Formats: sequence, C-alpha cells, structure tokens
Amino acid sequence: MTLAIFDLDNTLIGDDSDHLWGQFVCEQKLVDASDFAQRSDQFYADYQSGDLDIDAYLRFVLGSLKGHPPEQLDAWHRTFMDNKIKPIMLPKAAELLADHRRQGHKLLIITATNRFITAPIAAALGVDNLIACEAEIVDGLYTGAPSGIPSFKEGKVTRLYEWLESHHCDLDGAWFYSDSHNDLPLLELVDNPVAVDPDDTLRNRAIELGWPVISLR
Repeated sequence: MTLAIFDLDNTLIGDDSDHLWGQFVCEQKLVDASDFAQRSDQFYADYQSGDLDIDAYLRFVLGSLKGHPPEQLDAWHRTFMDNKIKPIMLPKAAELLADHRRQGHKLLIITATNRFITAPIAAALGVDNLIACEAEIVDGLYTGAPSGIPSFKEGKVTRLYEWLESHHCDLDGAWFYSDSHNDLPLLELVDNPVAVDPDDTLRNRAIELGWPVISLR
C-alpha cells in the first residue's frame, strides 16, 4: 500500500500548533506569560532558521504539562482546539487527504510537535497514524522530559523507519508533503516529495530539484 506522509504545522494546518499552544498557556495564565512568550518566540525563530535545539525546546514546552492530571490537560486541550486549531483548519488540506484516501493510500502524519498537542489534531483530520515527539509519563503524569528520539530533521527519518518496520510498510511510491527546510532529509528520501507553502530555503531547493510546489492556503 502506498504511503502518503504529511507534516502537520503550516502544512495541513495554517499555523504552528506548538507555538499556538505557547500562546494559549500564556492567555490562560498557566505559565509566567512574559517569560514563556519570549522564550517561545525565540525557539520558534530558531526553528525557522534551522538552529533549533530540539531537546531544550521539548523540555521547555513539555514543562507546561508537568504534574497536571490528565483530565485537566484534556479539558485545556479541548479549549485549545476550539480557540486555536479549528480556526486554522484548511479546506484544501481536507481535500488533499480525501484525494489520497480515494486512491487507497495509507495516511501518516509525522511532526516535530509533541503527541499531547498533535494527537487530537490528527484525529480531527481523520488521520489514524501519527509519529510525534514523545513525552515521559510516570504514574500517569507528565514529568516535563522528552522520551526517545525526537521526530525532527534526521530524527523524522529514523522514527519513520521504525514505524515502517513495526507496521510492515515500505516507502515504494511514497509521498511526503512539508512546508519546512527542516524536513529536507525526509523529502529527499521519498519518491514523491511536495513542497507546501514552503519557506524560502525549501522553495529554492524544490525548484532546483523540480519538485511540485503547492499551496493549501
């Protein structure tokens, strides 16, 4: 079965869910807003420039989950979905996903954002398969620490190969859609790479290699 792989942030949705979560926890006064917002903005700038320290960033954002009971986190996430995510869902992204379903392709989202934030978004998009950054959980509570290999840059390739082995799939004829130059290691691996509303670095690389460049906005 052909695999259709999608980045999430600024690809299938019209903004960055990780950054929006930072805005949300500040607005809800769940963190020290001034310090958190400044650090969140700097991490986002580092991501855009390709200089993100993924471990430091994960420890920063996962700290907002630390120690809170699951039912409280779920309630916050439902509000987050209503206020921040539903307004940036893209009709053209839904059409693209539906087109791959009609072709009988297996859909997979792979994202550098953590699973707590992204699993409900993937579910809302109707995508059952998700590779995301994982968080450590002890006694049912988030510790604030990351777990395993982050699905970021080359880590996306490593995590994808682990997923392929466990799901008895391969990359023959696979598609991958992304907006970010951080995803070049995976884009260069698949048979059908597609740049979606790409940043300048990815756009230039896509044009150089003759990859399709599309917009879902």
